[in-house]
Amino acid sequence: MQSNSVYIETYGCQMNVADTEIVLGILKKQGFSVTDKPENADVILLNTCSVRDNAEQRIYGRIGNLKTLKYNKPGLVLGILGCMAERLKKDLIENKKVVDLVVGPDEYRRLPEYIDIAFNGDKGIRVKLSRTETYDDIEPFREDGLSAWISVMRGCDKFCTFCVVPFTRGRERSRSLASIVTELEDLSKRGFKDVSLLGQNINSYLDDKNDFADLLAAAAKVDPTMRIRFTTSHPQDLSDKLLYTIAEYPNLCNYIHLPVQSGSNRILELMNRTYTVEHYLELIEKAKKIIPGVSFSTDIISGFPTETWEDHLATIEVIKQVRYDGAYMFKYSPREGTKAYKMKDDVPEDVKSKRLQEIIDLQQQISYEKNQELIGKEEIILVEGFSKKSDEFFSGRTDTNKVVIVPVNERIKVSDYIKVRVNKATSGTLFGDYLTHIYPEKEGIALTV
Repeated sequence: MQSNSVYIETYGCQMNVADTEIVLGILKKQGFSVTDKPENADVILLNTCSVRDNAEQRIYGRIGNLKTLKYNKPGLVLGILGCMAERLKKDLIENKKVVDLVVGPDEYRRLPEYIDIAFNGDKGIRVKLSRTETYDDIEPFREDGLSAWISVMRGCDKFCTFCVVPFTRGRERSRSLASIVTELEDLSKRGFKDVSLLGQNINSYLDDKNDFADLLAAAAKVDPTMRIRFTTSHPQDLSDKLLYTIAEYPNLCNYIHLPVQSGSNRILELMNRTYTVEHYLELIEKAKKIIPGVSFSTDIISGFPTETWEDHLATIEVIKQVRYDGAYMFKYSPREGTKAYKMKDDVPEDVKSKRLQEIIDLQQQISYEKNQELIGKEEIILVEGFSKKSDEFFSGRTDTNKVVIVPVNERIKVSDYIKVRVNKATSGTLFGDYLTHIYPEKEGIALTV
């Protein structure tokens, strides 16, 4: 008997990418096959994001697109997974009658059961949040490759007033350190070279007496030739111990994503961010002293309720002072169910847009200037594949998360570590010339210059 085939589209953050791999691991174990074409699938699943309104609107648009496919193929099951499933379960099932299945992020173990219910003509809906589920024992389904994402904890306890995550993903709970190390060992055997550890607030990871610095140290020891990255950090929980751990191990990347959200203490308090601008800037300076060459990226929200011109200027000032290598910058989007939703969204859209554009323009200029400073410098990159624009160039990344483009060379292949000299730079990309290969497993050298 032919197995049912499943097609999954993933929206949103890397956490959702990791969740999709967990879902595929569960379904593959139950005999499902995986297809990369929706028209060939018996089950179509959309793994969704609710962080911003436009992410939800994209899903509603995609559901509309899939209506025709479903009507032309009676018996096709269309399901919504993830954050949007938990937040909008009633609307998805009752109003979007084309949807058969709505399963939240803590209920994936029972997904095969709910798919069976949907095959039998009933609606499958399960969105209950858990205080214990970590999918610790589930082997994610990953295609072979270089880069992988490992979810080390789920949920968040911070309750920032603009954020739906505690309501869509539940409270914080951490996987066991041993299970994460085992997963890293498996990835090392399969040839993965760049692994990102994921958590909504990863600095608060805790397994028994092991904190996140302990986990990072254990991860670094698995394979010295494997680069380890992590995201996302919360300034309140970024410890000195963590910074010293990053500095100690050469394969822990010198890159920290540290969301500031706003440069105004008044707005930070309204956001319930639990730190001040002064504390944040002290952390940045401390990290720069402990980790030579560390790079930073951040998140910034423009136009939070009651934000004044002075608040906006304070954010501009923080960007100028820190000089981030990159940033994720957004207009404030009210999310139903959050505390900020009850605040008056009183910053006009055109003002939000203007302020956001000022932030974007400033950050692009800083990124450009910082990358110009690297011209003539040597960098070590992991070759990840052809560049997006041409098969005549390879693309790779530095340990500070900068993309580097180099001409194809018969000596270079994907998965190589190579040293390059930067000869040109834009705000988002470095261009370089090949110098030599790096063999960390033989030479015992660092993966960064």
